[in-house]
Amino acid sequence: MQYPPGARIEVRDAEWIVRTCTLTKHDGYRITAIGASEFVRDEDAVFFTKLESVELMRPEDTTLEQDETPRSAKSRLFLEAVLRRTPLPQTEKGLALSDRFLLDPLPYQQRPAELALKGLRPRILLADVVGLGKTLEIGLILAELIRRGRGDRILVVTPQQVLEQFQHELWTRFSIPLIRLDSVGIERIQREIPAGRNPFTYYKRIIVSIDTLKNEGKYGQHLEKMHWDAVVIDESHNLIGETSLRNKLAKLLARNTDALLLASATPHNGESKSFAELIRMLDPAAIADETRYSAKDIDHLYLRRTKISPEVRDRMGGKWPDRGPSVPVRCTATAAEEKIFEELTQVWLAGDQRAGGPVVDAKNRLFPYTLLKSFLSSHVALATTVGKRLKNAKDSREIDALKALQGLAAQVTDDDSAKLTALITQLGEIGVSPRSDTRVVVFSESVPTLEWLKKVVPAQLGLKDDAVEIMHGGFSDTQQQEIVERFSLADSKVRVLFTGDVASEGVNLHRQCNHLIHYDVPWSLIRIEQRNGRIDRYGQEHQPRFKALILTSAIEDAKDDRTVAEKLLDKESTAHRSLGTAEAVTGEYRAEREERRLIQDLLAGRTVEESLESHADGDFLAGLLAGVGDEPETSEPPRANVPQLFDSTEEFVHESIRTLNLLDKLDDDGEMLAFEPPKDLIHRLSVLPSSYLRTHDIRKRMKVTFNRTLAQRKLDEARKTKTMWPDIAYLSDLHPMVDWLTDKVLVRLGRQKAPVITAGVEETTFLVQGIYSNKRGRPTVVEWMAISGPPEALAVQDREMVEILKAAEVGPKMINTGRLLDLEPLQQLVKPAVEAARTHLEKRRDLYDAEVVAPLDAYRTQLSDWQQLTLDGVHVSQRGRKEADVRQTVDEQRLLLDSLQTTGEPLLRVLAVLIPQDGHR
Repeated sequence: MQYPPGARIEVRDAEWIVRTCTLTKHDGYRITAIGASEFVRDEDAVFFTKLESVELMRPEDTTLEQDETPRSAKSRLFLEAVLRRTPLPQTEKGLALSDRFLLDPLPYQQRPAELALKGLRPRILLADVVGLGKTLEIGLILAELIRRGRGDRILVVTPQQVLEQFQHELWTRFSIPLIRLDSVGIERIQREIPAGRNPFTYYKRIIVSIDTLKNEGKYGQHLEKMHWDAVVIDESHNLIGETSLRNKLAKLLARNTDALLLASATPHNGESKSFAELIRMLDPAAIADETRYSAKDIDHLYLRRTKISPEVRDRMGGKWPDRGPSVPVRCTATAAEEKIFEELTQVWLAGDQRAGGPVVDAKNRLFPYTLLKSFLSSHVALATTVGKRLKNAKDSREIDALKALQGLAAQVTDDDSAKLTALITQLGEIGVSPRSDTRVVVFSESVPTLEWLKKVVPAQLGLKDDAVEIMHGGFSDTQQQEIVERFSLADSKVRVLFTGDVASEGVNLHRQCNHLIHYDVPWSLIRIEQRNGRIDRYGQEHQPRFKALILTSAIEDAKDDRTVAEKLLDKESTAHRSLGTAEAVTGEYRAEREERRLIQDLLAGRTVEESLESHADGDFLAGLLAGVGDEPETSEPPRANVPQLFDSTEEFVHESIRTLNLLDKLDDDGEMLAFEPPKDLIHRLSVLPSSYLRTHDIRKRMKVTFNRTLAQRKLDEARKTKTMWPDIAYLSDLHPMVDWLTDKVLVRLGRQKAPVITAGVEETTFLVQGIYSNKRGRPTVVEWMAISGPPEALAVQDREMVEILKAAEVGPKMINTGRLLDLEPLQQLVKPAVEAARTHLEKRRDLYDAEVVAPLDAYRTQLSDWQQLTLDGVHVSQRGRKEADVRQTVDEQRLLLDSLQTTGEPLLRVLAVLIPQDGHR
């Protein structure tokens, strides 16, 4: 027996309304419910069917009651609340909420939700390139899952520096609240929940960093017992590697969730087996041969677009100006710097040609390039690298060479730094000054360089210390989040952000900034593109501008920044314009490996151009980076059939507030609602971001709006203050206040009651809801039936309930005369109306099953084919173990398929009765 959301149940001699129902491994169904009867009204509860006696209310026992409210408001609100609370069925693949949030309705950002909903389970790898708005795309998917009753328990896993940024986007754009478990959040949990309590059961929707899960063993072990409706893992390329703890955590989460959303702009490392491993987290039967597969094998799981993809390019409008050129700024080395170039060229980089042979042995042959890269960053970075090496060096020749280099580095003063001089000039030309609002982000790979710049730059520009920020991997998660937030606020004093590549993945730096300077250039096209993507991204209102400081030398054979950095800078710019991404150019897909291979090629005597050319062809995975799904078959994603009686959520909310008289000290100016939230609403607000609650004291005075222009303006204004959180929240369908009002409406109707409404119908019409569910307690079929006819031959009409209601003019303009109705004749018809509905559903059962079963059967066929293909060619010595692994996977997937099939009898519920305005007929 299933318990669909919206159903009324009796537990512990009290009546409850089901909110969610999921199947557990050991305790039957887990039902979350809200109290409907007197002593438990508005109380939240969780029941397990093997531990509690849970009884569904019989539809035949429904008692009819007259609605005496003006315009039959109570009945209309009740019907709308049931429509809203009932999840869309498994067979509904269209988008239901895509245009109901605080964001531009861009079809390309809706495509991932379209793809996710097509599958048996929403499991996809979202691989759009940097800057297209993957967070917004994830928000849209989660919203659709919540509307389908498949998003009650959500876990989002991101890099630590973007925790608050991700949390902020999901709340301000979609009204999806996430509890943030950074280091401060964990301390909060330890104060608020009972000792030893699993935090993942205490909070329903959580955002946490993978490193917190990895490092906080006690939280990692709690995950073993958890099942999620949806898990999101951002920057999922960091999971690759069978033996890593991150990988093991990801596999655990993949097993314990229905929906799995992986996101990465660099989705694989160039190794087919590693990428297959990631894909198998989504669908174990997608790839049979992990060494050779095609886009067709994974296009139901994988989506990748670039800025030049047709749909992105055509719909972008003015929201993302084309980027400017990457300008190399050549800096002629000073005399002190030339001495170091000479030393590096003749002593360290000469290799076998050096008199006496190389300074280092073969296993350390890459180290001279480590010295070179340090120096191309700054003399300070070079001195640090040399100092660290000297602590462990044992060979006397190497020690002598290091000390000579150390002495030369010590002779370089700040005034001898050509790059520092050039940086000050460039910052001045950009307009950075105490009297200007212009901002710039300056990247360097070296922490010593960053710390040195933070120390010396402010004075040379006349800036105060608080006008310059520094960020690198040595900062805590909360420090990184606070720095990014300060840089993003319009009224912040910060003008220059010196940062390492910790900010190159996922961090938004474009809100108040469109200038970026590479103080040193990574020897990786991927890293250059990732850096540039911090300001070159969707939502940037000004042309992104890039400059790179190129240190040049007059020493013959010196490997200055023209040797590598300048060439890579140009190559990345060209690839971005022509291909939309630079990753496929080198045939490498991880920055560290790309740089290492380039250095090895340089050691072998190849140029940068020769290195890139030699590795650009012959990689079958490169096709997956060329774009999958970037030319959709339809011009617009399909839209769901979402039944609703009210024209909008705004109308429903206003009618609920007027009819139920729930809010104290309410101010409504036509654009904004401001009020003192009641205690039971305050309790629900505890799930909101703590920063938002604290900043605007939401528990005392709450401000919300349906006006998108006002909400967007308030969001923009928030970025100009000391907080990123707007004081007026956009009231989307998912907002806790709307959820609260919906529950309030549902519990106001009496125990197992249905209202009788006088309306524009020709004969008495019973409105009945019918739901078939699967073993997971989720609707596979939902029918909204209108039943009428002679008492002895009641039958379901061809038109659905909402169509009947609107034709009968059940709406805000209707008049309720309040004349006393004789309900007894109607009450006698309840049982035959229920029987007519049940007969109708049973006759259509085969049709319903065909629609539900077809995709399940298709996957069963795919599973059988995969089983055969996977075992083909396996050596006899490995076949036994391989067969066992394959059999386990097949058995698990078949159990999943069985759980998705319709099962049991339909839930029937009498919702209301419409009678003619001139009396019962």
